[in-house]
Amino acid sequence: MGKLKVASLFCGCGGTDVGLLGGFDFLGKHYGQNNMEIVYANDIDDNACKIFEENFNLKPDNRDIREVKSSELPDIDVLTGGFPCQSFSIIAQNPKRLGVKDDRGKLFFEMCRILREKQPKCFIAENVKGILTANKKEAFPLIIKEFENSGYTVKYQILNSANYGVPQKRERVIIVGFRNDLHIDFHFPESVIINSSEFEPLKKVIENSVDEKYYFSQRAVDGMMKRREKMNKGRTQDIEKPCNTVGAHLAKVSLNSTDPVLFENGRYRRFTPREVARIQSFPEEFKLIGSEHAQYRALGNAIAPVMFWYVANEVNRILAELELKEKEMQPLFENNKNKEIKTA
Repeated sequence: MGKLKVASLFCGCGGTDVGLLGGFDFLGKHYGQNNMEIVYANDIDDNACKIFEENFNLKPDNRDIREVKSSELPDIDVLTGGFPCQSFSIIAQNPKRLGVKDDRGKLFFEMCRILREKQPKCFIAENVKGILTANKKEAFPLIIKEFENSGYTVKYQILNSANYGVPQKRERVIIVGFRNDLHIDFHFPESVIINSSEFEPLKKVIENSVDEKYYFSQRAVDGMMKRREKMNKGRTQDIEKPCNTVGAHLAKVSLNSTDPVLFENGRYRRFTPREVARIQSFPEEFKLIGSEHAQYRALGNAIAPVMFWYVANEVNRILAELELKEKEMQPLFENNKNKEIKTA
């Protein structure tokens, strides 16, 4: 079986792609290679693209996806993408339709455009849990309908990365669709860890000693303490449990934000970029380049590679079985064809 060819939209620094490819270690466990290769990647963020290229030896197409014709993409078996979701609106028509408030919302339709025109065997989309309740819960059913109208049988499920061995509580909606003619009834991988007491703890991925620059000043601490009762901020983490969700603005984290912070030896500090990479489940050999601000942003926007590996592994298994079945049917097809020729 040849490798499945993947196009990665909104690829960022490559969390999705680490999970797709497999062949890495994390917290003492090996995640085997999936039979996939990334043949095309696209993202408009220059800094994220540089990190991606450094790790995958593939330069992402840095154009706005709306400028990319489907014919410019190579033939693909799988399309992936974590499309922006902040900008959906519901158009007051009967029946109601999905619209957009600004340009970011249009990117979802670009993913569907490529699906309709390229017709890969499968797609995997990812988004934040909040997409389920967007526009008073009216947007998500229309999003699913748009995927289905592109020619796919669609399933979705909320997955929590902590259930898959990631030291972070990060819930994401994963949407998987197989082309209708393949007749695939997809089932999401079951949780690896059910009991929360067995979740991977934050303490396994934090440094024993970090640079002074990562600690908050006494002025920042005093300001936080004045507001703490009213604001309920300063989310210090229990290192015996998984970390709360890390976000894209960790470079600007403050003690009055909802971002997770550490409290150690009587002092507050933020995470280092490498710690964020580990919290997200990137392997240790994943290279971080560019400014720390860019690294925080790219890592915070990424999907947890280990969790995505389980989804990709199941997709890989199904498509491998499908190809094997097609090969087994080929001799029968050829035999029937020869009989028809002789009869004629």
